[in-house]
Amino acid sequence: MMSRSYTNLLDLASGNFPVMGQPREKKRLPRVMTVPGVISELDDDQANSVASDVPSSIIQDRIIIVANQLPVKAKRRPDNKGWSFSWDDDSLLLQLKDGLPEEMEVLYVGSLKVDVDPSEQDDVSQLLLDRFKCVPAFLPPDILTKFYHGFCKQHLWPLFHYMLPFSANHGGRFYRSLWEAYVAANKIFSQRVIEVINPEDDYVWIHDYHLMVLPTFLRRRFNRLRMGFFLHSPFPSSEIYRTLPVREEILKALLNSDLIGFHTFDYARHFLSCCSRMLGLEYQSKRGYIGLEYYGRTIGIKIMPVGIHMAQIESVLRLADKEWRVGELKQQFEGKTVLLGVDDMDVFKGVNLKLLAMEQMLKQHPKWQGRAVLVQIANPARGRGQDLEEIQAEITASCKRINETFGQPGYEPIVFIDRPVSLSERVAYYSVAECVVVTAVRDGMNLTPYEYIVCRQGVSESESSSESSGSKKSMLVVSEFIGCSPSLSGAIRVNPWNIETTAEAMNEAISMADAEKQLRHEKHYRYVSSHDVAFWSRSFFQDMERTCKDHFRRRCWGIGLSFGFRVVALDPNFRKLSIDHIVSVYLRSKNRAILLDYDGTVMPQTSHNKTPSSEVISIINTLSGDIKNTVFVVSGRGKDSLAQWFSPCKKLGIAAEHGYFMRWSANDNWEVCGQNSEFGWKEIAEPVMKLYTEATDGSSIETKESALVWHHRDADPGFGSSQAKEMLDHLESVLANEPVTVKSGQFIVEVKPQGVSKGVVAEKIFTTMAESGRQADFVLCIGDDRSDEDMFEIISSAISSGVLSSNTSVFACTVGQKPSKAKYYLDDPAEVVNMLESLAEASDPEPFSDTRSEDSI
Repeated sequence: MMSRSYTNLLDLASGNFPVMGQPREKKRLPRVMTVPGVISELDDDQANSVASDVPSSIIQDRIIIVANQLPVKAKRRPDNKGWSFSWDDDSLLLQLKDGLPEEMEVLYVGSLKVDVDPSEQDDVSQLLLDRFKCVPAFLPPDILTKFYHGFCKQHLWPLFHYMLPFSANHGGRFYRSLWEAYVAANKIFSQRVIEVINPEDDYVWIHDYHLMVLPTFLRRRFNRLRMGFFLHSPFPSSEIYRTLPVREEILKALLNSDLIGFHTFDYARHFLSCCSRMLGLEYQSKRGYIGLEYYGRTIGIKIMPVGIHMAQIESVLRLADKEWRVGELKQQFEGKTVLLGVDDMDVFKGVNLKLLAMEQMLKQHPKWQGRAVLVQIANPARGRGQDLEEIQAEITASCKRINETFGQPGYEPIVFIDRPVSLSERVAYYSVAECVVVTAVRDGMNLTPYEYIVCRQGVSESESSSESSGSKKSMLVVSEFIGCSPSLSGAIRVNPWNIETTAEAMNEAISMADAEKQLRHEKHYRYVSSHDVAFWSRSFFQDMERTCKDHFRRRCWGIGLSFGFRVVALDPNFRKLSIDHIVSVYLRSKNRAILLDYDGTVMPQTSHNKTPSSEVISIINTLSGDIKNTVFVVSGRGKDSLAQWFSPCKKLGIAAEHGYFMRWSANDNWEVCGQNSEFGWKEIAEPVMKLYTEATDGSSIETKESALVWHHRDADPGFGSSQAKEMLDHLESVLANEPVTVKSGQFIVEVKPQGVSKGVVAEKIFTTMAESGRQADFVLCIGDDRSDEDMFEIISSAISSGVLSSNTSVFACTVGQKPSKAKYYLDDPAEVVNMLESLAEASDPEPFSDTRSEDSI
């Protein structure tokens, strides 16, 4: 029995737990591991290690598709000895192979829909691998129940469809034991993937909300693995999603993928908003591709709705006219106008709302009484619970009431079919329906309208002209809350909660002129036939290839525990600054330039008290006291506060307000480095900033002598960012003729004089040192912000212009592991201070002769 404690959950998440009920296999599946830099110490035991002496026999790319269920059907043999398996032709996982490269090998990992006795699992595994290239994940019954019917169906699925867990009976409470089972199940899936993966050659494509933490388990083992994830359900808005107690764990797990796919922009936008509000991540769009920067990795965001398998439906269509069912249905509904609904039986499909709309239409338009029939096919429920029982009872009551009210001899307005319906029978119903109605209140995609459109197009070559013209028109009434709605511009979109407007839409759909129906149908068919499931999978795989193309060029390593684990990916030339190395170079050098940013570099950004500590003062005083050193604090802060804070450091140079003011020591006067000392532009910029400050709660204006800065760190992340972009455009427009620059930074928009930057400061320091005969042979430049990149950039141009020697030892260092023009990094201000302290200990603040200098070297 697993503990509910959080401590045990961390063990569980990091792989340190026994898989309950899982027998050890007699025959291991072949596995290969050749990628360097594997983090193996987090795995559970040596028996499950991925190390192998077997050389890789796979040359071409291979894709491993992982989903909750395998695309195979299983049933007991008649003699009850063993199992018989066959492909499930209706499975999306099987259909998506059409879009992958022909030479690509496809391997499936997932569970079976049947219970297989532990004694049979080895044989079943080998049979499925040999004949179907499928690797089954067998979940122990106690984990399966809590994982699928518990966490997935009672918590995640309702929440992703916007049902908040207000009570235990509606939405279901969050229980940590269910979450532990979800983690355990994902761990079992990961073990099955690990058994067959070759991480240098394979792609992994994970599907749907059942396996959202699987990317972390796989990324922890193979940090260069090429991995994509596609969510087939809606992703809720951040207001809904953040009610989930394990919200950050799931977000961080998804971000261990390389590409994350969604059906619609709305779903992707909600996910990006969650990443922004909960993790502080911002996305960028570049050449049409959306990317999230996450510890040096760019995670692609893919927006592409799935399509249908055209060949499968067309093959059924060729047989449809021969099916007795078609003729029978035409006879049954002769003289009637058929509206059709095909839905899963669940609380979000809005079936009862559709029945109420039909009832309303018959009331408002009596001409349809006796003529219009709503055929509602209800597929079997996948979940269970009190909510489902209530909705089933409500539907039964509505059907009975409507049929009793409007029914006549030989006519029932509602035909309710509560049983599994095969694709061929569904096609027969599509062929007689004038309109398909989908009133789901929330649905990830819903392919019913797509199927209907293709069926109404028919296979014209095998049909008579009259039949062909009759079938090539279709009408759709669709909910605006389903994923396929944006792609069906000719459909009548409705808010299913509004019974009256839905009823009017149904009336309009079946009353519309045939010519108009045909035009709408043609438009829809062009889209559906060209955006099929093969198009979708091909597009997703191509984006995965593009996103992963630099994987084996970059240096990667994993950091963090449990679901805080992430992979840092950096340019091969970008590395952590070694204190031992810099100290040894520091000791050998004679003329040193040390340039330090303040906020976020020697002072943590999160600190409310911005006054430097006595430790920092002491270190900087020691460094600036060494006659070999020229030390500058280069900051965006005002000169008065910097001068006051560093008053004990008499020989320290300060460049304030990004270098507009500058002094070489405490005894020197401040000099103005800006090209212009006129500040009339402030009278234009300040009113604009005040306008945005009043409209943006949590924002403020900082007035400097040379600049104005608008801060929005404490504002709503989405709104603050939006207002900053708007303000940037506004200020650039009104200040177009003024000698100023408008720039955005981390939670700021700044207006400052032209020609003022930290890069200009750095260049001036290097030039002055060279002109005085003290050309720097050692440069240390540290910063954390976008403005500090100007300093890093100027160093290379100073070397090429001769201001710095080509033999100068340069240590351009950024704070935090992130893309930068610097070649070195330190993790945080604490590491910066630690490194500076080591340099201070190696410094000699006393004056000395040249002879002594040579001896010390």
